[in-house]
Amino acid sequence: MVIAKPLGFEVGDYVVYPKHGVGRVVELQRSEIAGTVLELFVLRFEKERMTLRVPTNKAESVGMRKLSSQATLSEALTTLKGKPRIKRTMWSRRAQEYEAKINSGDLVSIAEVVRDLHRAEDQPEQSYSERQIYEAAIGRLARELAAMENIDEPAAQLKIEQVLKAA
Repeated sequence: MVIAKPLGFEVGDYVVYPKHGVGRVVELQRSEIAGTVLELFVLRFEKERMTLRVPTNKAESVGMRKLSSQATLSEALTTLKGKPRIKRTMWSRRAQEYEAKINSGDLVSIAEVVRDLHRAEDQPEQSYSERQIYEAAIGRLARELAAMENIDEPAAQLKIEQVLKAA
């Protein structure tokens, strides 16, 4: 039984699922749920040791996408070199905005969070919650960079940190 490949995702492809980051399509599955036959993408997120089943007809509406283009990656790396933009609003409001940017799955938005929360050695220490959000953002950015450039995540994170230091 051949299952259509909507959106051009195939088994073995790396994809970005906005809420979870980079995963890999491990299989296309047909399941019958409540009398309805559903086609599902089975995604595997190694880092989280998680498997996610996404109905093929919902993949687009949940924002699932292929890895970013080289142009988007370049834009994200350029964003890292920019001057941090810290709004003078309460931390809880900023934290919500940062989380929303990370969960958008948009590489440039994630790079903005990394840029805004990055601390150089000579800067004051981050709060625990700032550090958590920063780690989530840089991890997300590193996983997509790693998948795109076929390197491991620590190497990708090092590359990002070098861009930040150079800025």
